[in-house]
Amino acid sequence: MSEPLPNEAPEPARDAAGILVAVDRATAELRRGGLVLIHDRPEDRRGCGPAALVQAAEAATEASLARLRATAGAEAQLALTAQRAAVLGLRREAGTDGVVLLPLGAAAEAGLLRRLADPTAPAPAADRVEEEPAARPAPDGIAGAAVELTKLARLLPAAVVCRIGPSAVGSSGFGDWRGWAAARDLLAVAAADIAAYRTVAARSLRPVGEARVPLADAEKTRIVAFRPSDGGIEHLAIIIGDPSPDEPVLTRLHSECFTGDLLGSLRCDCGDQLRGAIAEIARHGSGLLLYLAQEGRGIGLVNKLRAYRLQDGGADTLEANLQLGFDADERVYLPAAEMLRRLGFQRVRLMTNNPEKVAALARCGIAVVERVPHVFPANGHNDHYLRTKATKFGHMF
Repeated sequence: MSEPLPNEAPEPARDAAGILVAVDRATAELRRGGLVLIHDRPEDRRGCGPAALVQAAEAATEASLARLRATAGAEAQLALTAQRAAVLGLRREAGTDGVVLLPLGAAAEAGLLRRLADPTAPAPAADRVEEEPAARPAPDGIAGAAVELTKLARLLPAAVVCRIGPSAVGSSGFGDWRGWAAARDLLAVAAADIAAYRTVAARSLRPVGEARVPLADAEKTRIVAFRPSDGGIEHLAIIIGDPSPDEPVLTRLHSECFTGDLLGSLRCDCGDQLRGAIAEIARHGSGLLLYLAQEGRGIGLVNKLRAYRLQDGGADTLEANLQLGFDADERVYLPAAEMLRRLGFQRVRLMTNNPEKVAALARCGIAVVERVPHVFPANGHNDHYLRTKATKFGHMF
């Protein structure tokens, strides 16, 4: 079994299908503005550990906040990444790792929560959380799981969290959280399942469709679609020619970019890299391009547009991601490694300028026998973007 990436949890003992279904339903609930119960009860222990009701901060309304507080019987807190709290000036301790909790108080309104989560939203000077606000480290895994769930839902990484108190469950005790949640028409999901989701989803990838698709620069091409077992977003393998599994295959890992790949945006070099890789692989005679569903370095298209707004205000690509509360790069490459293995390839000649892609594939058990440079000239609009790639992300041009 390959080593998980640093931001991926080891696959737990419980069945993968149950993990995928539970987390997939929870992300859908957050995206539509609903409440989800996250519990931290190990499967092999009787009774219950900590639990909280959670809502995505950007989806909060006055009605949903009132329901959340009334159901939980507790005051709300805002779970933020430490880097977002630092940007807001609410993190006094050094360091920007992990997730922190910000007390909100009974008067906090939905508009304030959205402005705390979204740096592109207007923030009137009168906004207050409480006097001398200070974000505190989260005491257990629930707040971190809540923020991770918002990321999986492709929302801003901020969640409203209400701990379930004794007054909410009555004198009979906490019992089983899933039964308590079902009685209130709430979805329940384990924090451990959220942490494991990316790894489990990647390992469940299976080919579900294949067709010959002649391309302008590579007529002998077929495309194989891979889908995780929860029916999630597909990744694509674009196979050019007839690469042999006995030889290191010329490979490009390309994260989808709607603006660059489809619209020809000049803000990045993604479109040039995509078309250039296809043409180069065809000139070589064979190889493959893995088209990974990881828009905007893994933050999703909507959040990428928010990042563009911040870049228009003077931030670079790394700073914009951090201001939104994301890591500098949220992508994972275990899906790419699993696709390569499913296709029969264990060794690659990797077309990339990014040393992290080389290291990530190696951690996932794929041998990178050569890094093949993949460089294109600036166009006058993406000069600063390319300089940031070199100086802050370590890309080799």
